[in-house]
Amino acid sequence: MDLSPEALRLAFIVAAVIVLWFTEALPLAVTALLGAVACVVAGVAPAKEVFRPFADPLIFLFIGSFLLAEAIRQHRLDRRLAYGVLSLPAVGERPVGILAAVVAVSVLISAFISNTVTAAMMMAIVTGILAAIEESATVSGVRPAARFATGLFLSIAFAASIGGLATPIGTPTNLIGLGFIRNQLGVSISFPGWCAISLPVVAILATILVMVMSRLFPAGVDRLEGVQDFVRGERTRLGRWTTGQKSTALAFGATVAMWVVPGVLLVVLGADHPASVWLRDRLPEGVAALIGAILLFLLPGDRGADGQTPRAMSWSHARIDWDIVLLYGGGLALGELCFSTGLAAAAGRQITGWIPHGPNAAAALVAVAAVVAVVTSEFTSNVASATMVVPIVIAMGQAVGVEPVAAALAATMAASLGFMMPVSSPCNAIVYGSGRIPLRAMMLSGAILDVIGWSVITTAMLVASGAFGR
Repeated sequence: MDLSPEALRLAFIVAAVIVLWFTEALPLAVTALLGAVACVVAGVAPAKEVFRPFADPLIFLFIGSFLLAEAIRQHRLDRRLAYGVLSLPAVGERPVGILAAVVAVSVLISAFISNTVTAAMMMAIVTGILAAIEESATVSGVRPAARFATGLFLSIAFAASIGGLATPIGTPTNLIGLGFIRNQLGVSISFPGWCAISLPVVAILATILVMVMSRLFPAGVDRLEGVQDFVRGERTRLGRWTTGQKSTALAFGATVAMWVVPGVLLVVLGADHPASVWLRDRLPEGVAALIGAILLFLLPGDRGADGQTPRAMSWSHARIDWDIVLLYGGGLALGELCFSTGLAAAAGRQITGWIPHGPNAAAALVAVAAVVAVVTSEFTSNVASATMVVPIVIAMGQAVGVEPVAAALAATMAASLGFMMPVSSPCNAIVYGSGRIPLRAMMLSGAILDVIGWSVITTAMLVASGAFGR
């Protein structure tokens, strides 16, 4: 492999970063920063070029989304949604209905706020539900099988990871993949464009999740008494909508509208219409997220005990996951340098033997990309998996002469799977920490869902590949 001195030095740096990501010897964000610094010190590229991705527009989409998600959490809108769904008549007290409701709520919430926060919140809610069931069982004598609790907790983790695929902001891996696709392939996928592909995938995976978990972990009873009384009590404690909740809902609704309307007008009016051009140029997703976040600091919050009315969000209570922001910036910097130095192209040429040439090359690339991302995500973080796999997949596609957008999207989505191990994702670790999940149960159900997830994502990307050209 004939490499320039810069590419050779970069190869050693990338290899070291990958090892550190796999072993987690350092925090992931620190490793990303270390990789960027090493590139400057080693002379791979000037500091201005290396650190430019840290100011990528998607960074500000992260920041705005984190602030909106934190407001939703602080004002307990997520719990309103959760108990609202659980109280629906269709849910009732049937085990399958409760399982489906837990999955649906986890998916809906994780589509917009952190998968980890979703899993932690749903753990608290499901723990309360199970306590109510146990209390009722002491009176009625009808006690569900212990494995049903295992299935509920596992469903939280798996559904939170699946729900993260629904929107570009659902999980950082989505934005990482979209960043590489935009910067290296010149293809910008809008918020509605992503959702048009992801929502069918999420709906199918969520439905299959309910079917698999209800089969593997049945309750053994027809009715779980006490659930609806518990949910009604929790909804009563939430009380009426507060001013802060209304302001947060308004800011979030305005942001979603700014994300969706440009894509809708693009379809209705066409790409060359002045309105479409204006919105595309003046209101990208990152700017829309920042506008929504800024609204939180302007709209009123809940009146305090001192009679003062603060804003819906104060800077002292704002929480931004800077580790994810820095990890994204560092990973994107390394990815861009891999292309600018020729390292990615050389690596792609070396491993193109995995991909058969000819009419099936594109389909094979999508399948390989998805399986590599799934396997990688079992042993390292989903973010690190996407950062490592997506650039290589793009380079492989370019080496074999096929359009790599579908394969890059497949790798991006598949990086969010990794259901088998407690270390595969924070969601898995949270529910495993409950002490009610045998490792064998997680590995068995996780392996089944990994295979199903791989096949669903691969099929979806092959169906959607026509939209990206040959």
